Amino acid sequence: GTAAGTATKPPLRLGIVYFSNGVEPIHWWAKGSGASMEVGPALAPMKPYTGDMVFIRGLFSQAALQSSSPHLGRMNVLSGAEVSLDPSVIRVGTSMDQVLAQQIGGQTAIPSLVLGIEPNELRLEDGLSMIYGSAISWTTPTRPATKEIYPARAFDRLVGDGSGRPLDRSVLDEVREDAASLRPKVSRNDRLKLDEYFESIRDIELRIERAGREGTIEGWKSTLETPDMPRPDDDLPQNVPAHMKLMLDLVVLAFQMDRTRIATLMLNNDLSQMNFKFLEGVQGALHLDLTHNGRAADKEAMYLKTNQFHIEQFAYLTGRMKQIQEGEGTLLDNSILMCTSSLFDGDAHSADQLPILVTGRGQGTIRTGRILDYLDAGDDHRKVCSLHLSLMDRMGVSLRQFGDATTRLEELG
Repeated sequence: GTAAGTATKPPLRLGIVYFSNGVEPIHWWAKGSGASMEVGPALAPMKPYTGDMVFIRGLFSQAALQSSSPHLGRMNVLSGAEVSLDPSVIRVGTSMDQVLAQQIGGQTAIPSLVLGIEPNELRLEDGLSMIYGSAISWTTPTRPATKEIYPARAFDRLVGDGSGRPLDRSVLDEVREDAASLRPKVSRNDRLKLDEYFESIRDIELRIERAGREGTIEGWKSTLETPDMPRPDDDLPQNVPAHMKLMLDLVVLAFQMDRTRIATLMLNNDLSQMNFKFLEGVQGALHLDLTHNGRAADKEAMYLKTNQFHIEQFAYLTGRMKQIQEGEGTLLDNSILMCTSSLFDGDAHSADQLPILVTGRGQGTIRTGRILDYLDAGDDHRKVCSLHLSLMDRMGVSLRQFGDATTRLEELG
């Protein structure tokens, strides 16, 4: 079948989970293969899913490594482009999920889901805007995608027309009539603006039609027509694990209902001061207290717990999607999930390799249960952007170049 969804098989989805502040390298390793793969302590939550996982070691981004900004200069996780360190110019590069959203996002009611847990921060850090630390998805090189942190709002987008409103054409008809009556009375310039406005109304209408249409027109029907979870409360959850679980459930819901095929979730912002006191035996904030721990044994143990907690979220997403039957396989089989951070050794701010896990078989295009180690492969073969190109290919968008890469990770399949 084709990527455009004309076939009778389910579509392919891409989900990306980001956690901030890296890992403790001595706890981040894998050995062996398949179900008998051994993993380091930070990866303990993935033990049940080693057969569904590819552990990727040694990839990095040259632009991030060269940056003189140890944190924000490395927030090009999904773009591979250089982060602008000119305080008056915000630029990161368009992220690969948003390239996909722009190219194939029109196949679903919502081009892509961009979720987070912590709000955007507008303060400065070392003279740079913390918007860099608050976003991994960028719609243009200079504009971050709007990140939704309220579960209820994300839910409303999924069950409405894709914008959070119920499917209601009468409102659009009124708007169109108002605008049409204005048209003869305005200048030529304003008329052009009005025509653009008509275009955008038409665009919303098409989305409503798409949302209301039966999936059977495309030959494939999603396994879920209406949400199988209640609408979350309006307020922002105060309990971090509950908040994350809701967001992960919403990703699963969106994929299962085929409301979108592309999702990113930031478990925390870069430089996050998220307080992990909800983990037993952990006190203090993620960045200053736990990541930069002066190698104190008690703090190291706490930092490991935060690493495990992040990976536990990815394991939960992987596990839920593995349980859902879809077509000949599972939702996980019809997906590619990636978990990564902007740093490797969080304490040393090192970015000479990135922690990367991939789960899901991408409809048979990814051989799981393996370790791919590029650490000694030479810089040309260690580009994280080669991974991005490989994943975009699978999603149906083939670019000649992305970031600093023109080659793919052939070993993935």
